[in-house]
Amino acid sequence: MNLELFLATKTGTPIIGQIASVMGWIMDGIYKMLDGLFGIQNIGLCIIIFSILIFAFMTPLQIKQQKFSKLSAIMQPEIQKIQKKYQGKKDQASMMKMNEETQAVYQKYGVSPTGSCVQLAIQMPILFALYQVIYRIPAYVGSVKNIFTGVVDNLLAVNGYTDILQQFITDHSMTRVRLVMDSAGNATSNSIVDFLYALSPSQWKELAQMDQFSGFSDAITKASGNISKMQGFCGLNIADQPLYYIMEFFKNHGSLLLAIVALLIPVLAWATQMLNLKLMPQAATQPADGNDQASAMANSMKTMNMVMPLMSAFFCFTFPVGLGIYWIASAVVRSAQQFAINRHLDKMNIDDLVNENMRKMEAKRAKEGLPPQKITNQAHQSVKNINKIDKGMSGTDENSRAKKVEDAYEKASHAKAGSITAKANLVRDFEERNKKK
Repeated sequence: MNLELFLATKTGTPIIGQIASVMGWIMDGIYKMLDGLFGIQNIGLCIIIFSILIFAFMTPLQIKQQKFSKLSAIMQPEIQKIQKKYQGKKDQASMMKMNEETQAVYQKYGVSPTGSCVQLAIQMPILFALYQVIYRIPAYVGSVKNIFTGVVDNLLAVNGYTDILQQFITDHSMTRVRLVMDSAGNATSNSIVDFLYALSPSQWKELAQMDQFSGFSDAITKASGNISKMQGFCGLNIADQPLYYIMEFFKNHGSLLLAIVALLIPVLAWATQMLNLKLMPQAATQPADGNDQASAMANSMKTMNMVMPLMSAFFCFTFPVGLGIYWIASAVVRSAQQFAINRHLDKMNIDDLVNENMRKMEAKRAKEGLPPQKITNQAHQSVKNINKIDKGMSGTDENSRAKKVEDAYEKASHAKAGSITAKANLVRDFEERNKKK
């Protein structure tokens, strides 16, 4: 088996690797469609269309997440009131009561405390896989990789090609490129593809002029022309860093227009990320009203919302232009999604949304063989009423309290069929049977 096929440029992370492979097939299909129908061979355009398709596919998850965020924003004052009620109380009884009351609020609105986490747990592998595809296009997009095949075969036939390429990488400070070695200590074909994909137009020209590769300089020049056409986007090479064009302008009197276009990449990455955050419901940033823990959480979230777009802009200076295009395209798509979803949710009656969630929760409980939540709550309340009698009241002796408890249990055991008490008994018996299992 050729292990190089699975290692080298492709990520070996479980789940993410498999998802990335599927996404690679999709992007390869987009490239072939554009080439076949319109004669367009442009990776930058493929990235934009690819981002639109992937995030459109994730729209149902986005809707669920924003529904949860909207309900969370409405629930927040009630949650904060409970937190304030038990502020400073660290004993087990108080903590249990606070958890019970908090859970009751979630039940009231028909949502799960882990609702948002589930959506994120599904989205995160997809987003990580998406990043891998954009960052390592030749590894996942066969049509792009095929352009390098001829040059790679010629390079492999040169004696000492690994040392030659490694020296080229060192001389040109190509920090993003790493040659992967096989068992014989030679660079694998996949890592050579990575090396070629990272070359700038000037580096391609320099490679073709090297004496060691003079026998196939025409093949190098042809591949350079094809990949330059594929990687060109608004005058920039998507394999280059925006910082490269900016430094070229200041150091070597390069193109001012290209420097401005390159500068727009990190600026637009920041702006679109900010727009994305502005449109996203921010339940966690509600005023905490004296709750130190909630205030700290709100402040942390606010700081993160300011820092993350700035980090995106910073990374865009030193990452390939292609990644910047992906970040901008994905942020624009998400912003459009959030705007449309927010308008839809704003038109929805909140009671209808709560009732919809309650119906889903009751259907899930019925599937699991559990009674409706309303009956369960009533059952628990009945138990609490009995327990209140059991604990006793002021002015009653032990015999009187015992008599009241006995009468209460006797009355409950002979409850009329269909009554709340009878339903409470059914729930109590159901829970007792489960405890014995």
